[in-house]
Amino acid sequence: MPEMNPADNDDTLLIALHHTVQDESARRLAAAYAPILRFDVREPFLPVAAGYTIFRKSGPSPSFQRGHRVELAPPGEPAAAFAVEYAIWWDWDIGHLYELEHIWVYVDDRGHVVRAEASWHGEQRDARLAGRLALDGTHVLLYSEPGKHAFAPTPQWFQERRAKSKRSETSTLAGVGGVLIAPYIVDQVRGTPLAHRLAHTYLANHGFEPSWDFSQYFAIGPELLVPWPALCAWMPRRVNAILERLAAEIPPSAYRFLRIGHRGAAAHAPDNTLLGIRRAAALGADMVEIDVQRTADRQVVLAHDAHLRDVDGRYWPIQQSTLAELRQIDLGDGERVPTFAEALDVCQEEQLGAYIELKDGAALAGVLATLREKKAVGHCILASFRPDWLAEAKKAMPELATSVLFSSIQVDPVLQAQAVGASFVHPCWERFPNPSSLLTPQWIGRVRAADLGIICWHEERPEEIAGIARAGVDGICSDAPELLAQR
Repeated sequence: MPEMNPADNDDTLLIALHHTVQDESARRLAAAYAPILRFDVREPFLPVAAGYTIFRKSGPSPSFQRGHRVELAPPGEPAAAFAVEYAIWWDWDIGHLYELEHIWVYVDDRGHVVRAEASWHGEQRDARLAGRLALDGTHVLLYSEPGKHAFAPTPQWFQERRAKSKRSETSTLAGVGGVLIAPYIVDQVRGTPLAHRLAHTYLANHGFEPSWDFSQYFAIGPELLVPWPALCAWMPRRVNAILERLAAEIPPSAYRFLRIGHRGAAAHAPDNTLLGIRRAAALGADMVEIDVQRTADRQVVLAHDAHLRDVDGRYWPIQQSTLAELRQIDLGDGERVPTFAEALDVCQEEQLGAYIELKDGAALAGVLATLREKKAVGHCILASFRPDWLAEAKKAMPELATSVLFSSIQVDPVLQAQAVGASFVHPCWERFPNPSSLLTPQWIGRVRAADLGIICWHEERPEEIAGIARAGVDGICSDAPELLAQR
């Protein structure tokens, strides 16, 4: 994998940022109180720049996207004469391309640091531990979370957070976030499926497990400090430059594709069950494909076929049966029909994405409502053989990624996807003897030229999985997701 070393002598974009013309007295003041960070010795990514803002009066942060007001004299706290906000830039977070974290340092009229705040996974927290700041002179000392870079006065915060995750963010989940499309860059960086694939590939090759030895110190020196507006203007150019370099240096055959468990993990558990979802996670899946329909009592449930059959041989049509009736059916291994909401809960618990095939247009409203309620939109893709349903979904929820399913080799996938604003095309060619041979460079090239992603479904033949992977796709579904994890 290519190394994105910000210290490279030919990194003209970074050199230009560091030579930004600025008020030197302001930079000296920011440097006098710039924090010192403690990193895990295995941390692969260190900051490359910091945008500063000096507050002489209280006001809103210009750079903290979720909103934060800098208060110089909040009730119950010593008054500050000024504050310095540091918006600290990394080219990489272990989960996604680029990172921006914040530290706020409050200084009184005698030049003493009286308090500090720091960013923590979209929030801001008091940087004191038991009411006291760790200081080296006028410089606040803070720990940076391995790979994720959130700040804390003690590494215990990181370990407590990590204990809540079933899978490692710094190794197993490295790169799953692709490119972080935040408000600063949203109109200037194209978050295409290929861009996400490149970022995922790079980061998957930089996964690590922390040592929990934080003896790597990093001082934010004056050479890294630039006014926030300069950093803000530079950020989208930086992201685009990194993506251009990755596109030139990572061959399609090396792409880290999404490993998608088909109907959960159909080779190892009953289809579309909570057990199947958990098995897929244990077998190394990144996402699970699930099928959704609506019951007679308007519940969205997981089911592939139009009906289920009970132990007595009776058929229960999904759309004409209630959830309670369907729950009486043993799907195998004691599993019962789960609701879509229950399935999403398990996906979130197992840190999986969901690839949702819409089998029933009547289920769409319920699917979208549940995605909003669970705040799961960014981790899901909605797929269907019915482009009209996808068009309705995109109109109602523009931020939701969608995928056009088709089985014929005569379909023009680009025109179909563009007509409904889909992000992915999904050839269901598993019935052909050698589906990988249909993914010709010309076919792939036309899809990529339209900024579309490619997902293939579903494959259990190792030689075909290898061929599909060499073509450079975004995702492969399989009943046996462990076969995908071997690639």
